[in-house]
Amino acid sequence: MRFTTVSAILLACAALAGCASSSGMDDVLAPGPSSETTSSITRPNSPVPTASVGTELRDAPAPQMAMTAPIPEAPIPGTGSFAGSEPSMPLPAMRPAIRTPSEKPVIRKAAIVRGEVYARRFRDAKPINFGRATSPRQLAVHGVDVSRWQGDIDWARLRSQGANFAYIKATDGGDHLDPMFRKNWREAHEAGLRRGAYHFFYWCRVASEQADWFIRNVPKVPGALPPVIDVEYNGESSCKRRLSREKVLEKMQVFMDRLERHYGQRPIIYTAPDFYRDNLRGAFLDYPFWLRAVAQHPSKVYPGRKWVFWQYSGSGLSHGVAGKIDLNAFHGSEDEWHDWVADKSS
Repeated sequence: MRFTTVSAILLACAALAGCASSSGMDDVLAPGPSSETTSSITRPNSPVPTASVGTELRDAPAPQMAMTAPIPEAPIPGTGSFAGSEPSMPLPAMRPAIRTPSEKPVIRKAAIVRGEVYARRFRDAKPINFGRATSPRQLAVHGVDVSRWQGDIDWARLRSQGANFAYIKATDGGDHLDPMFRKNWREAHEAGLRRGAYHFFYWCRVASEQADWFIRNVPKVPGALPPVIDVEYNGESSCKRRLSREKVLEKMQVFMDRLERHYGQRPIIYTAPDFYRDNLRGAFLDYPFWLRAVAQHPSKVYPGRKWVFWQYSGSGLSHGVAGKIDLNAFHGSEDEWHDWVADKSS
């Protein structure tokens, strides 16, 4: 009878120990953080920062395969961690490093700073003679701006025609997302164009709400061009309100401040002649401008105003896109373009 009792006690202790061991194993085998990304963001090609990799390697729980198989040398897809790493143990000295700190600047610089500039090969359904000295053909770097109205774009072919950059319609107001934005944003980048996003400002909506809507939908990614606020009159808009100049400038400032804080880049102001005349002449002198001038050079339409981009046609024609497309040019040489992009991407 005594032997049976002792045996039972010993068996009970063993069972409890087994339970405790099983509980500990569940902790070790718990899954790591999800590698899922949103549909509007592609997985970045740039290396993971060294500090983040180290943290993942130390904290990642060991997968079950480490209990029955040798430690593999390849990373587990989607996690940045290696199988078999223990939270409390240092990594084996023979384990190959994922990245060395010296690799990162070289890769990032190659991805952001320079790219081939394609010569302009666009045509125009309504060509304008701007004069030889002031013709947009005299400018080295051309690009386009697009929205849903261009439909499906063959971005690689469009780039070969001279589209070195593209501004892509993202949002307007506080609740509308261009249905082609995410596709255009991804494919323009894959084709090698410098890309940026623009927001069409709605004068009947609170400025901070519009900024938050843009930020929610436009990824903050290395190499992107500065965001753009498009301010103009729109006769087809449901908002017929004409604000005072003071109120216009106030709402724009709220919107631009919010974007600058988030993206770390001062927004570019896009506008048209009539809106500029009524509201922006002499204002925002420390902001970059993108000017629409499809009949005369910007120096005649916006005297004294410095500008970065010139939209010189709304009737452009190009292989790679059906119908008409807006044509634009950067105000500077090819070297100045590379310097400007590098500065905005740093």
